Amino acid sequence: MSSHAAEAVVPKNIRWILLGILLAMLLSMLDGLIVGTAMPTVVADIGGLDHISWVVTAYTLTTACSTPVWGKLGDLFNRKLTFLGSIVVFIVGSALSGQASSMGELIGFRALQGIGAGGMMAGAFAFIGVLLPPRERGKYQGMVAIVQTVGSIAGPLMGGFITTHLGWRWAFYVNIPIGLIAIVWCLLLLRVPPGRRGKVVIDWLGITLMTAMISALVMAATWAGSTFAWGSWQILGLGAAVVVLLSAFIAAERRAAEPLLPLRIFTGHRNFPMAAVLLTVAGVAMFGGTLYLPLYQQIVQGASAQNSGLLLVPMMAGSVAASMIAGKVMSKTGRYKIFPIVGSVSLAVGMGLLATMDAATSRVATSAFMVLVGIGTGFSIQMANTIAQNSVELRDMGAASAATSLFRTLGGSLGVAVFGSLFARATEGSQANGASQAARDAYLHAVAHGTQQIFLVGALCAAAAFFAAVFIQEVPLHRPPTGDQNTANESARAG
Repeated sequence: MSSHAAEAVVPKNIRWILLGILLAMLLSMLDGLIVGTAMPTVVADIGGLDHISWVVTAYTLTTACSTPVWGKLGDLFNRKLTFLGSIVVFIVGSALSGQASSMGELIGFRALQGIGAGGMMAGAFAFIGVLLPPRERGKYQGMVAIVQTVGSIAGPLMGGFITTHLGWRWAFYVNIPIGLIAIVWCLLLLRVPPGRRGKVVIDWLGITLMTAMISALVMAATWAGSTFAWGSWQILGLGAAVVVLLSAFIAAERRAAEPLLPLRIFTGHRNFPMAAVLLTVAGVAMFGGTLYLPLYQQIVQGASAQNSGLLLVPMMAGSVAASMIAGKVMSKTGRYKIFPIVGSVSLAVGMGLLATMDAATSRVATSAFMVLVGIGTGFSIQMANTIAQNSVELRDMGAASAATSLFRTLGGSLGVAVFGSLFARATEGSQANGASQAARDAYLHAVAHGTQQIFLVGALCAAAAFFAAVFIQEVPLHRPPTGDQNTANESARAG
C-alpha cells in the first residue's frame, strides 16, 4: 500500500496555488477544441484539406506519447521545473503554429504543442496528488470539474469568436499570454518537495517502446473505419504492432532500473487497474458525448451550430454537481467506493436512454438523458483519479498520474474511432440535401440510427466499468499529517 509519510502539510493558500496549476490544464484542453472550430478558415487560407485530420491527430498523438514521459521526469527531477518546462514548450508550439504558412508546418507545430500539453496534464494531476492527501482532495474536486467543464464548453465558443473577429492565427496566439500568466503564478506560489537525490537513470528503451506502441494504437484508432477498413492489412498490421510493442515494453520495464511506468503501480494493488478501466470508459463516454450529441442535436433536432458548446451544458452541469457532492462526502467520511458504482450505473442508464433517441425525441428528453451521463462521469472520473493515486507510493505519483491521463486519452481515441465507424456506416448513402422531403427524412433517420448505435456501445462499456467499480477495495484515505509539521513544511519549501 502507498506510503504518504512524506506528504507536505496542505498550504493555507492551496486554492490560489491550484488556480495556477488548473490554468495550465485548461489551456491544454481549450486548444484542441478551439482549433476544431477554426479549421475551415485555416484550410481556406493555407490549403491542405487532404491532411486536415492530422492537425488534430498530431496533437493527440504527441500528447498521449509524451504524458508518461513527463510524469516520470517529474518523479525523477524537480517536479515544478518539469511542469514549467512543459508550459514553455506549449507556448513555443503555439507561437509557431500561429506563424504556420502551410498545412505541413501547422501539423508539425501542433505536434510540438501536444508534447507540451502532455506535460501540463500529467503535471497538474501529479501536483494534486502531491500537495493534497487523498482525504483532502475531495474538497477541491469541484475546481477540477469546473475547469474541465469550462474547457469543454468555452472551447468551441472561443474558437468561433476568435476566428471571426481576430483571425484563425489568434486561436494559437491566445495561448501565449495565458501560458505566461500560469508560469508566473506557479513561480510565485507553487512549492513542492524536491526530486530525488543522486544519479538518475532514464529509461530510454521504455520511452522508445511506449512511444511506438501509443503511436501505432492512436493511428489505428484514427484511421480505422475512415482512411482504411477495420479488416484492412494496414489496421491489422498496426494492431499486431501494438501487441508486439506492448509485450516488449513490459519485458523492458521488468529489467529497467528506473522504469518509465513502474509495473508495481499496476500490480501493487488491484485498485489501480480497476481505476484505469473506469477512466478508459469515462474517456469513451466523454468523447462520444461531446462529439456526437451536438451533431445529433443540430441535424435531427434543429439546434443552432453557432452555440454548439452550450448544447453540452446539461451533461457538464451534472458532471460538476456530481464531482462536488462526491468530493465533499469523501472528505467528510473517507468513504468513496459507492460513487464509482453509482456513477457507472448512471452512465450506463444515461447512455442506454440516449440510444433510444430518434427523430421525434424532444430536446428536453435529450437534456435529461445527458444529465445522467454527466452524473456518471462526475462520480467516476475524479474519484477514479483519487483511487489510483491512493494506491501508489509518493515516489510514483507522477508516473501514476500520467498513466491515468493516458488511459483517459486512449479511451477517448478508441471511442472516437469506433463511434466514427458506426456513424459512417449508418449514414452511408443518405443525403442531407436530397431532392424531396422523403430523402430528408431518410437522412434524419440515418443520423438518429447512427447515434443510437454509438450510445448503445457506450452503455455496454459503462457496464464493464460497473464490474470494475465493484471490485475496487475501499482503502482508508490518508488525512493531512498531524505530526512532524516542521519536516513537512521544510520539504514543501525546498521546491
